[in-house]
Amino acid sequence: MSEKTSYGFTTTILHSDRQKPIEHGSLHKPLHTSVTYGYEDARQLASVFQGREPGFRYGRQGNPTISALEEKVTRMEGGVASICFATGMGAIGAVFQALLKAGDHVVSSSFLFGNTNSLWQTVAGQGVGVAFVDATDVANVEAALTSATRIVFVETIANPRTQVADLARIGQLCRERGILYVVDNTMTTPYLFQPRSVGAGLVVNALTKAIGGHGNALGGSLTDTGVFDWSTYPNIAPNYKKNAPAMWGMVQLRAKALRDFGASLGPEAAHHIAVGAETLALRMERASANALAIAAMLEADERVAAVHYPGLPSHAQHGVARELFRAFGSLFSFELKEGIDCFDYLNRLQIGISASNLGDTRTLVIPVAHTIFFEMGAERRASMGIAESLIRVSVGIEDAADLLADFEGALP
Repeated sequence: MSEKTSYGFTTTILHSDRQKPIEHGSLHKPLHTSVTYGYEDARQLASVFQGREPGFRYGRQGNPTISALEEKVTRMEGGVASICFATGMGAIGAVFQALLKAGDHVVSSSFLFGNTNSLWQTVAGQGVGVAFVDATDVANVEAALTSATRIVFVETIANPRTQVADLARIGQLCRERGILYVVDNTMTTPYLFQPRSVGAGLVVNALTKAIGGHGNALGGSLTDTGVFDWSTYPNIAPNYKKNAPAMWGMVQLRAKALRDFGASLGPEAAHHIAVGAETLALRMERASANALAIAAMLEADERVAAVHYPGLPSHAQHGVARELFRAFGSLFSFELKEGIDCFDYLNRLQIGISASNLGDTRTLVIPVAHTIFFEMGAERRASMGIAESLIRVSVGIEDAADLLADFEGALP
């Protein structure tokens, strides 16, 4: 397979490992479990440590199995380099750990995954200003910018209420102001959307979710799209400026978030994720079609108060989602009419599993206010539009007819 030939998404991912020499003719990059790497020439060891030639130093900063996954993710996102982390939250935490300092300011969407919201609250307590805004309108983001704003952070589709950020116009604003635009692509995945197309400089993916796809490995990644000019970023340490400016961000992230902070992905997890990623496009097409069918069925049922899914014409950001995304994703949420107990409904499901993960091959359901968003309290939930009866659904790849019967049959 030629390195220079342009192939489709799935063909590229399937054959990614074979773009470089691979041990014993293996089709997958083999699992490397060594923590450390020896060199016959001590000068070469020093050269690798100093970044003058490629090589592996110590498992905390990567190994051949993880590097192969990083290259696969980079190809998915159309970027220039990626770094993998132990979890998706490790990847988001790396942005704070490596790129921000006391006195800096971040503008973040207020519609966030619960743990990301918690992390930004922690960051705010450590000297970094954080402004939460409704990112479905770029005007709200612009109004929150200050001279100290270093990063604008959004999710493509918010978890769990599925608000869609004003992605393209926020990207244009960040380009005009020279601000690093960080986009969490977990809910859409690189198959449905590449944030590089709207000017994102860094892209987050929780590899645990749809990219790995089988609920058997934790992982996260940051991808540098090549869009952002790192020579303008004020927080790059002098010792990382020995590299080409285009790589300053990745070099500092790898040093400060892997070497220093230690949020490292293990090789076993990397291997699981890399193999799972090969079927991402197939799974996302099936799961997205299933999600649209179930969401439409529930919206038409008088026992359901509201359904939140970007694929429905009734969704406030349906037009934006239709313009930007290949499909509308595998996640939706819905509210039952008053008087219908959400726990009783969930317990009547035969296929949907009460569990907290996303992007699995199986359909997973969870009562949001009582679990993953319980800690933030009723007032904060209300500000995010999260009703007490809200049920989040991560749709799997089961047969659509079976899922439709299950979700309808559980209604009283």
